[in-house]
Amino acid sequence: MDDELRQRLRDAARAHRPDRERMLARVERGMARGQAPRAGRAARPFRGPAPWLRVVGASVAVCGVLAVGTLAVTAAVHDDGGGQRVAGPPPVSASPRVAVRGPALPAEDGPLWSDGSVNSNSNRYWAQSEVTVKTGKALSALTVELRIAQTGGVNTTGSWRSLPVEDFTASAREEDGFLVYRWSLKPGRTVPVGTHTFAGQYNHAEGARDSGADDYTARSRVPGEQAAVGGDFGPAT
Repeated sequence: MDDELRQRLRDAARAHRPDRERMLARVERGMARGQAPRAGRAARPFRGPAPWLRVVGASVAVCGVLAVGTLAVTAAVHDDGGGQRVAGPPPVSASPRVAVRGPALPAEDGPLWSDGSVNSNSNRYWAQSEVTVKTGKALSALTVELRIAQTGGVNTTGSWRSLPVEDFTASAREEDGFLVYRWSLKPGRTVPVGTHTFAGQYNHAEGARDSGADDYTARSRVPGEQAAVGGDFGPAT
């Protein structure tokens, strides 16, 4: 058999497409003839299809299973631009982290003691919240933060501290629903032993204002020691 003949046979084999419907019709007709008893003979019990028919049936069943499996695998595979990967279950989003503001800190820590209060001169339109800090040691670093919840119409009218104004960097800004006052000791400056006051002043909506959501923190450092205190605000005194 020369090469040209082999090539023709291969091409014919590749081009061949079996007529499945015609094959099934022939199988059905053969089964019907096998089941009908001939005249003058006793009917034989049905023993199932002939061996060649069982082979054909098994082949058809296998082909069907393979086709279904191929469809399932194809549906589960997709191209992500860098090759194929099998699709898995959707990722579970991690629960979002909630930033805790105004942490529960003790009123006293090491050399530092603190208190928060609303000044008695506050009225139905204006208020002053004060943070009192007492230290038993000279501090090389101190940051005081006062947060006033936005309960309606809250806006700053100023601030002050009992320590020298040139020793601190001061700011007042809106942050996440709070009016935040912040005082930070400048590098090279010192907070002396004693009691010191930091106050924020602000307008608010008419009426008695609820200060229940307000809070403060104070963080300090002395050589070899750090301290942090905090708390909320009592009623006006």
